[in-house]
Amino acid sequence: MRTRDIFVFDRRDVLRAGAGLAAVGAFGIGRARAETFVNVLTGGTSGAYYPIGVALGGVIEKTVEGVKTSVQATKASVENLNLLQKGQGEIGFTLADAASAAVAGNADAGFKAPLDKLRLISGIYSNYVQIVANAESGIASLADLKGKRISVGAPKSGTELNARAILGAAGITYDDFAKVEYLPFGESVDLMKNRQIDVTLQSAGLGVGSIKDLAASIKITIVPVPADIVAKVGDAAYQAGEIPAGTYTGQDVAVPTASIRNLLVSHDGVTEDLAYGMTKALFDNLDTLAAAHAAARGIKLEASAAQGPVPIHPGALRFFKEKGLA
Repeated sequence: MRTRDIFVFDRRDVLRAGAGLAAVGAFGIGRARAETFVNVLTGGTSGAYYPIGVALGGVIEKTVEGVKTSVQATKASVENLNLLQKGQGEIGFTLADAASAAVAGNADAGFKAPLDKLRLISGIYSNYVQIVANAESGIASLADLKGKRISVGAPKSGTELNARAILGAAGITYDDFAKVEYLPFGESVDLMKNRQIDVTLQSAGLGVGSIKDLAASIKITIVPVPADIVAKVGDAAYQAGEIPAGTYTGQDVAVPTASIRNLLVSHDGVTEDLAYGMTKALFDNLDTLAAAHAAARGIKLEASAAQGPVPIHPGALRFFKEKGLA
């Protein structure tokens, strides 16, 4: 009887242990499911958004508790904003003029309806409209572009929106070109190297890898965009800027052009705590981002809380208030 009692006791213990293990297993699964996933929406792999986005994803995962990140290469601004509106990303890069078009629901820019869920995390560095021609083409000015073969960026990307604005201000339409390609940076450069197009327009941070690659392969000319053309765009997002001498191989003088502010944007489904954590991760790790791409050196805390075309996320606002910048 005693043996039977012991056996029964042991069996109950096993059952209890099994139940305990099941509970532990369920707890473990619950914890896994409780992890917060952050998808960072960037741009093409040969632009500045992607390497900076990879670095940003890394510091967010490292510093924000319970967060796992992924980094998605996209067609940049317009696609990123549409994905954020759908909740298919938590933070993404965009140009300020594209964000304005998104809020307005500009169909020509790629927005079928106004995007009302977007929330600003921060202003970051500026993009520069970089019109780069094969030196053999004889292109030296905007007027020289007519009749040439050009790539203006991926269709309805931030770069292509910039192309329309700048060329339009200069009195040039796509019909004025012998050929128009709608390709990302890397593919545009490949066509330039193969003499299949004469010029590429790329809106990116200074020292972008695609143009560095091109300048190392062929002799280039950077076409100036005068300040009066920038003013004719009629959009406050566009400011007169400059590509400093020596930014690219063979570029011996500074070249005037247009600059457009870049933004990091989220959406209203992201919690205040997560938005705060992402904003803090950004500004606590600027050295890491600058090491990923030189364009990130232009991110300055004191210039980043300025009002943007979309409402600021409460979590980002909390961070800027802590810094005395709201």
